[in-house]
Amino acid sequence: MRARSISTLLISLSAPLLLTACVSYEPAVLVPAVTLSAEEVSLLSDGADSLQVDFGLDTSLNESDSLFNVEVLPGVRVRSVTANGPAAEAGIEVGDILLAINGTETNHPDAVLALQLSDPLNQNGSYRFTVQRNTTVFEATVMARELSSNTAPVELYRVDPLATRAGYRTELVDLGDGAPIAAARVVEFFPGSPLPAAAFSQGDLVLALNGVYLNSAQDLVTRLNRDHELGSEVTLTRYDGNSVADVELRLWDPGRRISRFSLGPLLRYESSLSPDSESLTILDFWLFSLYSYQQTEGERSHRLLGLINVTSDSGELIEETNP
Repeated sequence: MRARSISTLLISLSAPLLLTACVSYEPAVLVPAVTLSAEEVSLLSDGADSLQVDFGLDTSLNESDSLFNVEVLPGVRVRSVTANGPAAEAGIEVGDILLAINGTETNHPDAVLALQLSDPLNQNGSYRFTVQRNTTVFEATVMARELSSNTAPVELYRVDPLATRAGYRTELVDLGDGAPIAAARVVEFFPGSPLPAAAFSQGDLVLALNGVYLNSAQDLVTRLNRDHELGSEVTLTRYDGNSVADVELRLWDPGRRISRFSLGPLLRYESSLSPDSESLTILDFWLFSLYSYQQTEGERSHRLLGLINVTSDSGELIEETNP
């Protein structure tokens, strides 16, 4: 009697596990693949009529040289220097690493761009560059040149089409306790964005993701879509202009649907979103089945005992021309 009760308990415990193993899930909404912008892409931000300054150099992420341990290191690497430009005259060379400008850390090309777009008249054209060359760190004074941006391409924001369904722009923010830091300002919400439900408003600044401070708006978009599953929870550090607070946010969730259900030869169901299709088989005896149903796009097919087959299609209107 005791052995019988134990076997009954094992069956009752294993039945849900077996049933779960027979079921597969996929997103309820077809989620498109997102091609993330390259980190070194940097256009001009909003304000086409404003003045900007030119440092006479191009930068990219400071990635390690090792092929076996690729990681992003502090600072940005100088990829090109304009001949007779401000950076060249200050002694900066290709391969140098910019660690900071006027005390503001430059861990992303967008941070350099934001400094170029800050009010150049307040700087008198003079910028203090903290530069690393090999194992030597030195300071160089760059006399930036003003130039008009009214004919240059204008970047509006970096878009996150899935995780938060919002647009962000890189800005520098001064919290009053040190040098300005990079942040991502929320500039637009798209339909289905989870940010409004988490009390985010347009104009709020995102300072950090899961406690790690941002380098740029693109850094936020990249980390959200590369490192986190849709529907998971993250912590965004928000600055609304008055106070800093950590906000729990559940990323946009496409939902789930049953994509496959199989119970031995008795029943098998499969579905797909791309292409739109469904199939159902009852009592599959290998050579034939009692009943099978197949739907692909607008075409539907019913088969009984492998002998009777009925197929229907939604049809398509075409225009016929006389020869």
